[in-house]
Amino acid sequence: MSNAADSFPYPGIPTTSDGAGGVVWVETNITHGACAYPITSSTTMGTGYETEVANGKQNLWGDTLTFIQPESEHSAASTCEGFALAGGRVTNFTSGQGLVLMKEVLYTISGKRLPVVFHIGARALTSHSLNVHAGHDDVMSVADCGWGILFGRNAQEACDLAMIARRAAEASETPFMNVQDGFLTTHTIENIRLPELEFLKAFVGDPNDKLRCLFDPRNPIMSGVVQNQDSYMKGKIAQRALYDKVQGAVQEAMDEYFRQTGRRYEMVEPYRMEDAEYALVGMGGMMETAQVAVDYIRAELGVKVGVVHVTCFAPFPATQLVEALKNVKAVTVLERMDNPLAQSNPLAQGIRASFADALAGLGYGSNAEFKYPKITRIPPIYGCSAGLGSRDVRGGHFISIVRNMMAAEPRQYCVVGIKHSLALPEGEDPDLRPEGAFSMRGHSVGGFGSVTTNKLIASFVGELFNVHVQAYPKYGSEKKGLPTTYYLTVANEHIRTHSELNYVEFIPLNDVNAFNLGNPLEGIAREGCIFIQSPELDPQKVWDGIPAYGQKIIRTKQLKVYYLDTVKIAREIATDPDLQQRMQGVTLVGIFIKVTPFAARSGMSEDQVLGAVEKYVRKYFGKRGEKVVQENLRCVQEGLKNVRAIPWEIIAAPAGPRGLTPASAEPILAK
Repeated sequence: MSNAADSFPYPGIPTTSDGAGGVVWVETNITHGACAYPITSSTTMGTGYETEVANGKQNLWGDTLTFIQPESEHSAASTCEGFALAGGRVTNFTSGQGLVLMKEVLYTISGKRLPVVFHIGARALTSHSLNVHAGHDDVMSVADCGWGILFGRNAQEACDLAMIARRAAEASETPFMNVQDGFLTTHTIENIRLPELEFLKAFVGDPNDKLRCLFDPRNPIMSGVVQNQDSYMKGKIAQRALYDKVQGAVQEAMDEYFRQTGRRYEMVEPYRMEDAEYALVGMGGMMETAQVAVDYIRAELGVKVGVVHVTCFAPFPATQLVEALKNVKAVTVLERMDNPLAQSNPLAQGIRASFADALAGLGYGSNAEFKYPKITRIPPIYGCSAGLGSRDVRGGHFISIVRNMMAAEPRQYCVVGIKHSLALPEGEDPDLRPEGAFSMRGHSVGGFGSVTTNKLIASFVGELFNVHVQAYPKYGSEKKGLPTTYYLTVANEHIRTHSELNYVEFIPLNDVNAFNLGNPLEGIAREGCIFIQSPELDPQKVWDGIPAYGQKIIRTKQLKVYYLDTVKIAREIATDPDLQQRMQGVTLVGIFIKVTPFAARSGMSEDQVLGAVEKYVRKYFGKRGEKVVQENLRCVQEGLKNVRAIPWEIIAAPAGPRGLTPASAEPILAK
């Protein structure tokens, strides 16, 4: 996506949201209803939609929204089928095994030409183990069902493609999936522009005028009948006439979206490919990280590399991919899945087949109506699996991939991010954040309220101080009671890296055991700051509780150390015992205001910032009632007013003998 939005008719409403929130905004304004049995990581889309239904929301044409939750994902898809057959504009939210369970019904939805849109939080499938995080094997497992498939890289694209998918679906009478990476996009707060209501209404149109009701008793027809040898094949092949229109419908929707918003989408989106000698190709959020890595590789290593993001996987953009890649020396296709028994993983397989057709002089489409560019060679097309189950994909991994393509004997299939015989060696790990960025990496425990607090901080910092933010959590499917890490970056421009933060300026330690689980101070900047949850009032006792290796890092990097008993604050303020544990997390909002530079830079006083924070506390806790809102605000205020710093005199004093870990004995973690 390219962006020049402000000079266009509908640039969007600036706010902060995650990918799920952007989808909910679109769908609760343009649909009649949703039929869903949401599964992690699509759950927040389903609950967001259901919340609006509970509030009695109507769509833009005055129809009251409906939410139906049957007993399984298969039943949810079947209910969507019936809803659409009756002329309703309907949606669904699903992931992983839930999507696979629907597969039988997905064929019938496309076969009956029902233009529904399903939103997918792409998730790794349970195979040798359960994983609830990002992977593309769920989507690829249903890629043969006759649906259009679009992939977004960030929250903005997830929101925009929801509209583009709907317009293309209804124009071509073909169902679509709008895919975003589970957790890495569905749960990541970023600056986005929500489509204006007027634009939503005009772009997708009134469903009551556009959609056919096939369950009309005044015009009865049969649907889903039995067809034998004399009929079935004729009906199946006849659908090609409709499928041949899908590519044009997708491009028309993207073109019109650009004309109205200034946000340009293409089925295949090249980045710095004009003079590229090597190319990185893939789908989803890691390809935005690839863009930043390419900028670094060109500037620091002098290698001409480009990126190609496949926004539209189905219909497959065969001719566009050949056009984008025909001049490079080599290509590596990154995929969030692995199917070892296939000729290649799906995207690499499609690209290789496209080049083979182009070299043979063939065309693409039922009547070869899409023409390939003339080529005389096929560049080496290597495969790479990366980011399975949300395994971290970093800028350094792309450097390794490029070096592999340049090697005398490149590995034809590789993996990155793990230790394995197929893995590429890892080298430098550059800081690819925007210049002047400020990052926070917090270490907490599931159930402490830290993940929600991080979202709240991102929302008010992004909107109140007019900066770009990116906030996301890292936790396992077990979550509650186990270690949780949360990340926040603040910058003056869009943050394109979608990786865990190894370079940070502020580290809150909500979990007092963090020092015993590894080195929580890894990657902290010189003169950065840390916050430690501590029941102690005496700064010397707080300092004495830090292991020797941590003290050494603090001294060497001249870190500021803050402390406060947030547990005590929450216990004294929260009148509901069930909320005491969670309210200790929200106290960090006040601490963040105090110890970070954003309030001072804005020219606002601490009290002014505190007053502005109320809007965002209401956003996240308002559903629990006014009493809970006020108690959370008091926790924020206590954090702001009472957080204390350990004097540098204590930090700099020579360490006395004590039975602690030697300063040189830093923990070693398995990667």
